[in-house]
Amino acid sequence: MKTLSTAMLLTASLGLSACSGGLFNQNDRLGTGGAGTGIDNTPVTTGALAPNSVAYFNQTIGDRVLFAVDTSTLTDVGRATLAQQASWLNTNTSFTAIIEGHADEQGTREYNLALGARRAAAVRDYLVSQGVADGRMRTVTFGKERPIEVCSTEACYSKNRRAVTVIGAGATS
Repeated sequence: MKTLSTAMLLTASLGLSACSGGLFNQNDRLGTGGAGTGIDNTPVTTGALAPNSVAYFNQTIGDRVLFAVDTSTLTDVGRATLAQQASWLNTNTSFTAIIEGHADEQGTREYNLALGARRAAAVRDYLVSQGVADGRMRTVTFGKERPIEVCSTEACYSKNRRAVTVIGAGATS
């Protein structure tokens, strides 16, 4: 019993001491000026992103397009985003792209895998029509297996009906 009490007290002490510095104070001690770090421990900057960076592509241009229910037809907004993606890819020819097709949780696994594949193909076809070399891209479907939102409302479903362009470097094979 004494060991259990000691372990609980030690755990509580460690937990409280970890919280005492606060997020902003900890960042200041690390010399990041309050910027912090991302998930992969790379610095998160508050300044402008380099136009030829993947971060610029993801945050400024946009890495995804959304689709209506049960369709792989691109919307006007989707085509506008893809036109910017194509321009970036045509300027930054050392990068490749994997286009992920996704669906919401409605319907069977098989149906959603096929729908995700059609969505990814629609994006690839549009990018090719804008001059991006087909050999720099490949498609993959996840169907409903990788939702952004998990719930049973249209607000969540609409976020999951998407195609995401994932930028990488080098060959796609």
